Amino acid sequence: MKKTNFFISFFMIVFFSCNVEHEKNKTFKIITLDKLKNYVDRFNMNDNEIYKQFIPNDEALKFLSKNIPMIDLPEKVIEETYYFRWWTYRKHIKNTEDGFVITEFLPKVYWSKKHNTINCPAAHHIYEGRWLKDPKYISEYINFWLYNSEDGIRQYSFWIADAILAFNKVHRNDSILSNQLVPLINNYNEWVKIRKENNQTLFYQWDVADGMELTASGRILNKGIEKFGVEATRPTINSYMYADAKAISKIAILNNDIKKAKEFENKANKIKQELQKRLWNKDLNFFTVLPKKYNETTKALDVRELIGYVPWYFNLPDDKEEFSFAWEKIKDSTGFAAPLGLTVTEQSHPYFKISYEGHECQWNGPSWPFATTQTLKAMANFLTNYSNNKTVTKNDYYNLLLQYAKQHKIKNDKGVTFNWIDENFNPFTGDWISRTRLKNWEGKGWSEEKGGVERGKDYNHSGFCDLVLSDLIGIKPNINNSIEINPLIPEDWEWFAVENIHFQGKEIDLIWDKTGDHYGIGKGLMLFVDQDLVIQKEKIQKIFLKI
Repeated sequence: MKKTNFFISFFMIVFFSCNVEHEKNKTFKIITLDKLKNYVDRFNMNDNEIYKQFIPNDEALKFLSKNIPMIDLPEKVIEETYYFRWWTYRKHIKNTEDGFVITEFLPKVYWSKKHNTINCPAAHHIYEGRWLKDPKYISEYINFWLYNSEDGIRQYSFWIADAILAFNKVHRNDSILSNQLVPLINNYNEWVKIRKENNQTLFYQWDVADGMELTASGRILNKGIEKFGVEATRPTINSYMYADAKAISKIAILNNDIKKAKEFENKANKIKQELQKRLWNKDLNFFTVLPKKYNETTKALDVRELIGYVPWYFNLPDDKEEFSFAWEKIKDSTGFAAPLGLTVTEQSHPYFKISYEGHECQWNGPSWPFATTQTLKAMANFLTNYSNNKTVTKNDYYNLLLQYAKQHKIKNDKGVTFNWIDENFNPFTGDWISRTRLKNWEGKGWSEEKGGVERGKDYNHSGFCDLVLSDLIGIKPNINNSIEINPLIPEDWEWFAVENIHFQGKEIDLIWDKTGDHYGIGKGLMLFVDQDLVIQKEKIQKIFLKI
């Protein structure tokens, strides 16, 4: 009897141990290469590859399979767009004598700077590209801006220090970051010289130098007459300078320069307080534009523009109920909500319009992926980091992300729909406005003066993949070698998988399987580091791991 009990006990211990070992280790990849290959093959087949740079279409699969996080989502529109945006992103990786750079346009445009670069979307490029396994592409791109871009680094507004810190949260390199502190401070000080009036805390900028031509606020400041560029004290440039001051302060701490850290933390706090005081329009419950020259009695303009959400992109506003009311307009059809995308100007304002006349790029009504990216990042921050929120939910965020994903389509002359990303988008009809205008400019076809054939095709002016990874899935790396997981997925998602996330030299996989039946490797939310299960939770929840 004792011998029988011994063998039963021994069998149970061995069985239990084997079962635990199976649950603790993931020895295979859930997401196969076939998923990526199917997408890439289709994207390649539908593409007219006019402009080739470092990674042509026939090398896209090889590059992407080695570098990007792989995702498996229940919502295939978001999943497809995710892979499409990586496919277009690699088109813009360009090898130069100054190292790798990322372009905005594939054809050469006359307003670009060295190597056809434009700094306007460069922070989007860095946030997006930080998820690539090989850090050299973005590391060299950052060095290009800091050391070799000549006057291009301040051609447009650019939250470079914040973006560099975001990159180092994934690929931390203290030696390189230490060397970048001085040029980042020099860049900040140059902005002070060229975009700050004496005795004022806030910065001014031309709307066009924010990358936003022909704005409704600019028209108001120009006495009702449309103008290509108008100077103003804008939520954009001031949020960027706040973020850069905060980032420089944090980089200085990593460099053991406490004095410099305190100096830039104070600069950031002054901008924050003054922005909340002067740009918050209490009548509209919104951050709006202030004239360039202002005094104590000057009021922020009575027009809501999507840029009023940019402060939340950097977690700038205080966690106060009055500021939370701004988010009501994100769902309001008199505000920014349209059937197919967010408008950049509130639709109830008399200067709102969707125009097919005049300049091809107008920021007075259409949906712009650049601004949608900023707004979705800001909204995710608001949902994740703020307690005073009675206005929006994670389902609202998801619906807007899905709406944005659905924009990535175009129908050709034969009525066939395929994947696409371009400049400005008609949020009522689904038309890519600038393309409709440019392909037959003044009745003469593509204009070389405007950028030539297919100017806006595969346009790299916005982000998408970072929104999926960092916000929807909620993978939030920190500079102190820790990682936070805080998904904003819908309640009815019973599974998803993200694999091949490269973080500080480790490989991270995140699996959600509510029942354990979908993937068959365990039940609940599972975080793997180098194939080892380190955290498992029964439900979707916020988790934290120090690597």
